[in-house]
Amino acid sequence: MIKKQIKLFARKVNTHKLLTLLLLPCLFILSACETQKTSANLQRIIDRGYVTVGTLYGNTSYYLDAEGPAGFEYELAQEYAEYLGVELKMMPSYNLKELFQQLDNGSVDLLAAGLAVTDERLKNYHFSPSYDDVSQKLVFKQGNIRPRTLADLTGTLEVLEESSHVESLEQLKLSNPELSWTTTSELDSEELLLRVLMDEIDYTIADSNALAISRRYYPEISIGFTIHEAESLAWMINKNSDDSIFASLIEFFGQVHHNGVLLALNDKHYGHIEEFNYVDTRMYIKAIEKKLPKYKPLFEKYGQEVDWRLLAAISYQESHWDPHARSYTGVRGMMMLTLPTAKQMGIKSRLDAEQSIRGGAKYIKQLIERMPARVQEPDRLWFALASYNVGLGHLNDARKITKQQGGDHDRWVDVKERLPLLKQKKFYKKTRYGYARGDEPVHYVENIRRYYDTLTWIDNQTKQLPAKSELTVNAAQE
Repeated sequence: MIKKQIKLFARKVNTHKLLTLLLLPCLFILSACETQKTSANLQRIIDRGYVTVGTLYGNTSYYLDAEGPAGFEYELAQEYAEYLGVELKMMPSYNLKELFQQLDNGSVDLLAAGLAVTDERLKNYHFSPSYDDVSQKLVFKQGNIRPRTLADLTGTLEVLEESSHVESLEQLKLSNPELSWTTTSELDSEELLLRVLMDEIDYTIADSNALAISRRYYPEISIGFTIHEAESLAWMINKNSDDSIFASLIEFFGQVHHNGVLLALNDKHYGHIEEFNYVDTRMYIKAIEKKLPKYKPLFEKYGQEVDWRLLAAISYQESHWDPHARSYTGVRGMMMLTLPTAKQMGIKSRLDAEQSIRGGAKYIKQLIERMPARVQEPDRLWFALASYNVGLGHLNDARKITKQQGGDHDRWVDVKERLPLLKQKKFYKKTRYGYARGDEPVHYVENIRRYYDTLTWIDNQTKQLPAKSELTVNAAQE
């Protein structure tokens, strides 16, 4: 085995785009003998006009929503395809064994599925630069005795076959010979969580990023302890792949780190769920069942141009769906409109639920439309929500500070870092609209994003899998 430098040269991708791959040192340990397998090749990808990417079905990787394919890995893979100047073909699998087989037999060029870089996997595969870190959490059902160490595990533990969780357990078993578990290739990580909720198993292991998403729907899932500290996530490529694919991944990840694309994607999918509030989540899911049905027809009626579930999420954040809610600042009603805003929207009674929802829908739509055309979704929406809370003037003050400090004033992930500065005199004295409690719109937007995601998920489950949705709501009430 020898170390080898990979040399690449500038090559035309097509008549419209030049792809320049720099000379890059590589730490691959490559076999000195000739490869026996047909390997993925960057030039072949470019010539055929598409890249095939294997992934897993799941809420952190790839799924289908009302608008089509979605998921962190899917969107990042789209960026890679655009970087190469080719189309993207996602090849989703239902389990890890099938996924690895796709890479082994050359059905896909690489895997983008939230895969941890482990010692065992490094023996058989190469990895791109890391783009995130996750830890492994042992989880149990709220209300049961919390296990704090491996010695406290008294019931059944089931994990995904071929997962990094198995590798961690095998290492732990060396010093804990009594440790036992079963594996499954028939279920996904979310279904294992459901088995815990249904008392069919006592424990499972989940990655921290997936757990953060799932606990918005299954608040009764609780964390016992950390099985394995932070591991790097990376895309996986076959060891027999053409070296230029690895080099392109080095350049690509360097680019998305530098231009903020990776930061924006992380904020879009995980930025609003970093903290979990069990009581709030449980109350919200209960309110969806008990209170929302009365007002859902109104949200749907006025949610033609703005998603009704977004209106409902805003209303819950504002009033917890109480048409008579009021605050010390003078805002009132389901959508907590100020008196001047209500008049502008043509609302006569803010305490009338229908009028309030109609006014709120009209107002948020206007705020979205007032965002500069160059601001892309979903940032336009996050800016509009922040404006709903703190006012458009204060938002623009924060955007100006962001630009002055070298941030991207058209990206929410950058602006939300500067909004709290509006509380500091050295900053707000130089702004047009002065002092504002700038931390409040940040929390406001993050809360609505969580409520919106949860309501969207439950609504979709109700339409597609009524039994599963019923389980979710019932579990929250136990």
